[in-house]
Amino acid sequence: MLHQLRGPAKSAYVSYMLLFLLFLALPLTVVAVFAFNDSVFAALPWQRFTLDWFIGQEEPKLGIFYDQGLLSSIGVSAMIACLVTLFSLLLATANAWLFVRFDFPGKNWLYIGLLLPLVIPGVILGVAILVASSGLANSLENTIGWDLQWLRPGFVLVVLGQVAFITTIATLVVIARLRKFDFSLEEAALNLGASPWVAFVTVVLPFLSPALIGAAVVSFLMSFENFNTTLMLVGSDAPLTIAMYDRLREGSTPVLNAVSLLLMLGSGVVALLSMLLNSDEKPSS
Repeated sequence: MLHQLRGPAKSAYVSYMLLFLLFLALPLTVVAVFAFNDSVFAALPWQRFTLDWFIGQEEPKLGIFYDQGLLSSIGVSAMIACLVTLFSLLLATANAWLFVRFDFPGKNWLYIGLLLPLVIPGVILGVAILVASSGLANSLENTIGWDLQWLRPGFVLVVLGQVAFITTIATLVVIARLRKFDFSLEEAALNLGASPWVAFVTVVLPFLSPALIGAAVVSFLMSFENFNTTLMLVGSDAPLTIAMYDRLREGSTPVLNAVSLLLMLGSGVVALLSMLLNSDEKPSS
């Protein structure tokens, strides 16, 4: 597109892109820089360079690697993200197979229902899940005496709440890949004596692997950084986003800048590995 522009139009386009990139990069750069500021406040003036917010062992400059509260919340977020990724991929693969492979009455309406979590705000989705699960838990306890704690705010409900909308995104990724699959290859495997399950595992699944890897990366990162839905469903074990929010309300030190910098680097590494893995795929003829 750029080579088609001439004169003022090209200059305006380049200026717009530079300003847009600056708009995206500047806040991240500021956060990263103040992770190394030798001050208990994440603000100017700049004092001097320090690594205390990473490796500091004593208050008030307790670093992230020795902050048991934040480390515990990172572990909770990682466990939630792993479970959400696993369940989302299983459901996404089943959904994609259903929508691409079969025709049935009400298919279009069901597909629209699948997309609804994308247009519902995260807070509303979280509140809806909380009200429904709490109402069900109260009804079961009052009628038959079952006190199902996993229906109350906590770890399980956070996983279920995130799966509710992340599955939709993963499904769209897998569907886009599955629509390119030549189903005659599956039929050939069946004709050679393979069972439907063996044909799926040995023929279809390898074809879907790039999409599954991409969907797994997206699902993990979206779960790890989710805030709106998680805030409505969290219990006593707070994931990282909720723990950081609580620290900010109390007036935290630049240790949160250090956490943010590590998250940016980690997300970049995961995205890069995903790109490298998918680049190994040979384009189909």
